[in-house]
Amino acid sequence: MKQVTVLGAIALLAFSVGCGNTADGVKQDADIAAEKTERAADQAGTKMDGALQTGEVKSALLADTRVGATDINVDTNEATKTVTLNGTVKTEAEKTLAGEVATSKSAGYSVVNNLTIRP
Repeated sequence: MKQVTVLGAIALLAFSVGCGNTADGVKQDADIAAEKTERAADQAGTKMDGALQTGEVKSALLADTRVGATDINVDTNEATKTVTLNGTVKTEAEKTLAGEVATSKSAGYSVVNNLTIRP
């Protein structure tokens, strides 16, 4: 009888420890999942910020009748806080003006004007 009681106690102890380890494992898994979710949300927010910045600059260029913005591509790198203008315009004055418009709409960003002149 003593042997059955001892074996039962050992089995109960093993079960209790197993449940505790499982609970700890579940908590660790939940913590890891929460960290990954937070990182993904931060990355998505960063991408959205860049997309919003790109849209704001492109809209301003299209709204300015002095700039032929249909051949201007606007790219934003949120990580480096850089707005880049690529494409073509007809004159040096238009290139300069496009850079000025982009700069006015890009507070906190540097603007790289890679526009080329194609009359």
